Amino acid sequence: MAFEFSTTPKIVYAQPLADVLKSHCDKLALTSLCIVTDQQILSLGLLDPVIESLHRASIKVTVFAETESDPSVKTVKQAAEFLLANNVGFVVGIGGGSAMDVAKVASILAAPNCHQTLEQLFGIEQVKGLRLPLVLVPTTAGTGSEVTPISIITTGETTKAGIVSNSLLPDIAILDPALTLGLPPSITAATGIDAMVHAIEAYTSKIKKNPLSDHLSCNALKLLSNNIRMAVHDGKNLNARGEMLLGSMLAGQAFANAPVGGVHALAYPLGGTFHIPHGLSNALMLPHVMRFNLPYAKDMYAELAQLICPELDCKLLSVDKAETLVRYLQKLISELGLPARLREVGITQDSLANLAKQAMLQQRLLVNNPVEITEEDALMLYQQAF
Repeated sequence: MAFEFSTTPKIVYAQPLADVLKSHCDKLALTSLCIVTDQQILSLGLLDPVIESLHRASIKVTVFAETESDPSVKTVKQAAEFLLANNVGFVVGIGGGSAMDVAKVASILAAPNCHQTLEQLFGIEQVKGLRLPLVLVPTTAGTGSEVTPISIITTGETTKAGIVSNSLLPDIAILDPALTLGLPPSITAATGIDAMVHAIEAYTSKIKKNPLSDHLSCNALKLLSNNIRMAVHDGKNLNARGEMLLGSMLAGQAFANAPVGGVHALAYPLGGTFHIPHGLSNALMLPHVMRFNLPYAKDMYAELAQLICPELDCKLLSVDKAETLVRYLQKLISELGLPARLREVGITQDSLANLAKQAMLQQRLLVNNPVEITEEDALMLYQQAF
């Protein structure tokens, strides 16, 4: 089997963030950096001790904190202009997937001799130049963006577009469980399910599934399944938070190389049109797309069921093991207190046909699904989820 596999070259776990950043500054012979984050992270004071420690080490820190959920073209351009105006030579993205996505793209647009516009970067491997030095630090256990070559940007009222390039992989990913301790249960649950979807869809990816991504998906799913309840219901449990961060990262490495499929393709329009958080959008569509895929992916689903479903009868047929996995995930989503129906999050029945049309625009994802999803199929799936 021929395949390629790329990931972030250096991963640092549970080491003091300021120390790692200072070391990287020393390596690059730089005395300043810019943190790209959001107002919530800033207001929680999570960055205060880090910034103070860097200042004591004579490292100047500037902060761009205007990142919003589902970041817009305008925000990405503002971030790049901020980096240029402050003559930034080193970018640190700290936050959820949105902050890291903005940091990734801004580090390209603000690089010396960048001759591309943001619009020219959209698509697969369209980045022509180098980026600024980049470190990514997740504060949620969900997107895995710290190890993926992908940024998703909101391009209109209801549309998003992706930039896919290995240039988006950072120099270092820093995983610090302490930075996730303040996450509320609802966000912990939604982002955790998002990471589980990454692992499941990477394992069943139609085109680029490979032994390395399979191994990572399996280990990610076990870590996430074993720890998500504890992380949600006892958010101060540092061990559970750490295991979730590791699981999210492993799932990110998996789907960065064996891309996600139908669940994500149908989740994106929910976020674009109704601004449903990405993890929750995935949770809403997961069981329905899995049951649609079941005739074609039953053996793979059965293998995953054996990893995480307690008291699974090993004598069951593959199709029954696969159904057990779907039921397990439905029960888990319910136990975590997440909504199970589109109507529960404000989506109207008369919008479903338009959502199905929008889902068809996600061809870069749909091609990875184990079986083709047509517009009619997408409408049926939205109706089932409604």
